[in-house]
Amino acid sequence: MNNEKNFTKHIIGFIISSILLTVIFNMLIMPQLTKPNIKETNYSFFLDKLEEGSITMVKVENNEIQFKVESEDKKQIYSTGRMNDPELVNRLHKDKNVVFTENFQESNIFMEFLVGWILPLVFFIILWNIVIKGMSKRMGGNAMSFGKSNAKIYVKAQTGKTFADVAGQDEAKEALVEIVDFLHNPEKYAEIGANLPKGALLVGPPGTGKTLLAQAVAGEAEVPFFSISGSEFVEMFVGMGAAKVRDLFKQAAEKAPCIVFIDEIDTIGKKRDGNFSGNDEREQTLNQLLTEMDGFDGTKGVVILAATNRPESLDPALLRPGRFDRRIPAELPDLNGREAILKVHAKKIKTEESIDYNAIARATAGASGAELANIINEAALRAVRNNRKIVNQSDLEESVEVVIAGYQRKNAVISQKEKEIIAYHEIGHALVAAMQKSSAPVHKITIVPRTSGALGYTMQVDEDEKFLMTKEEALARIATFTGGRSAEELVFNTCTSGASNDIEQATKIARAMVTRFGMSNTFDMVALETVTNQYLGGDTSLACSAETAAKVDAEVNDIIRKSHQKAMQILKDNVEKLHELSAFLLERETITGEEFMAILNKESNN
Repeated sequence: MNNEKNFTKHIIGFIISSILLTVIFNMLIMPQLTKPNIKETNYSFFLDKLEEGSITMVKVENNEIQFKVESEDKKQIYSTGRMNDPELVNRLHKDKNVVFTENFQESNIFMEFLVGWILPLVFFIILWNIVIKGMSKRMGGNAMSFGKSNAKIYVKAQTGKTFADVAGQDEAKEALVEIVDFLHNPEKYAEIGANLPKGALLVGPPGTGKTLLAQAVAGEAEVPFFSISGSEFVEMFVGMGAAKVRDLFKQAAEKAPCIVFIDEIDTIGKKRDGNFSGNDEREQTLNQLLTEMDGFDGTKGVVILAATNRPESLDPALLRPGRFDRRIPAELPDLNGREAILKVHAKKIKTEESIDYNAIARATAGASGAELANIINEAALRAVRNNRKIVNQSDLEESVEVVIAGYQRKNAVISQKEKEIIAYHEIGHALVAAMQKSSAPVHKITIVPRTSGALGYTMQVDEDEKFLMTKEEALARIATFTGGRSAEELVFNTCTSGASNDIEQATKIARAMVTRFGMSNTFDMVALETVTNQYLGGDTSLACSAETAAKVDAEVNDIIRKSHQKAMQILKDNVEKLHELSAFLLERETITGEEFMAILNKESNN
């Protein structure tokens, strides 16, 4: 591979550079480091020391004399100029202590080799390791594994997941059963000439179990399971991602039949827009992935599973038949699905036999599998905090509120006046909801502050699962959202900031009615807004002129104003009930829907 060759060239270049630098060090720097300490003196000092007999070593050159003087306490080398003295050599010969030499430095071959060669090379090796570690941190992996996919490989004993561990995704499991059957019995498909789909794309919101489904397929088929994230293909150096794709498919071919799972494939599979200033590394990785998916033989039993929350951002070439042949949605579970998910996760903890999972499922409309698993875990934690060894219904109900609104703020200090405003605000919501035919029943009302910032809330739970929303239901929801502010205005003749979230939700529904649901009196069935990232919050953008946008704003304002007036009228017609229910809520802080309806019906009978 080109990248491996480049890496080898880097290593060879580093070795050659290290050797050259070491040679230069020995030629230029080492002699300076080992040069002896020589003091300059005059010729008379040299003669005096010679007569004293303290000179032990001498080096005579044409213009210079170097001599070593040894005394009891020290040794020192001196240098002096050479005078015209014909008898000098004879006097030196007569002194038996004097030794002629050409080098005063005491030679130690081992130390010279250690300092001159070994230590510099060790320094360069340490420097190379530091550079490699720095590259590894920036690249998010091992810098020495250039071109390696780093995919995690699991077998059945490691994943331990089967379709029995997946609940609430019956349609997705049904679509994947055929893949499992092919991996078990490829010959019956080959006999008729059918080919296994090369790839299946799992799409859906976060937390719906896409990764779990892929692991369950591998567990059911009892084949190796390669798992890698799309972000692991993105490298600092151009070409590394493509090399990892090649290595991944090479490993998969060696272990076939097997499953390759690429999580968050939109990281490398985004649409190519023809902009040359884009990320060349990402596009090269995508091109290599497309090539590899075309190149391997589908009859060998290599199945590519991928997951994404943003299917609209994927390149069309990736989604065409022959690559990802199937698109399997993993949507948010319905009522029965949520109940099944709760029961699957509840098997891991100790619970009372009388648990009503259907009630919890109805209270968690729109929750994902991950959120439901978190609710079960929160219930178990609450039971432990209360010194109980078994989870009961109240633990699950409280855990739903913890996931939705956060923990109770037990130490929050709220004045009596503000408590009264909050109580009327929440009863305003509940009363408006109860007096409308198209509203969901009130399940719970509380004015206990939560860590999410909510000072209180009114929980409504539909008796049945709903997949459609009528215009009457939408208007009823908006009126219910305005009920809290209406109660403040009616009782206290003022308004507070507590309705900020209500205003946001009411505006969102009213705008959707006008721009997307075709429930407008002005525009009829015209789409004025487009939704992007439907699985990641559903951001919207207007697709109309400025004049039309102004008309949209006017109609949204009109819908909310009429709903506000409707809520105000409901509260005026039932002002006595408003006062009584608010006083009851102030006293109890939390009341159930049954208690609320009992007081409401009792008042009606009177």
